Amino acid sequence: MANPKRRHSPCRKGKRRAHDALSLPTFSLCSQCGTPKLPHRACPQCGFYKGRQVIAEAED
Repeated sequence: MANPKRRHSPCRKGKRRAHDALSLPTFSLCSQCGTPKLPHRACPQCGFYKGRQVIAEAED
């Protein structure tokens, strides 16, 4: 089995981890009520998706 002869430097470790950062989710605005929502999903506030209501509004 192959074992490393020398330890990896911190620079090499940092280069390997350069692409591991988390990215923030993108938001789009609802066309009906204007609240931010995840793209390609129904609006959690008003229940509209692509201009039509797909989820019934919750009665308070």
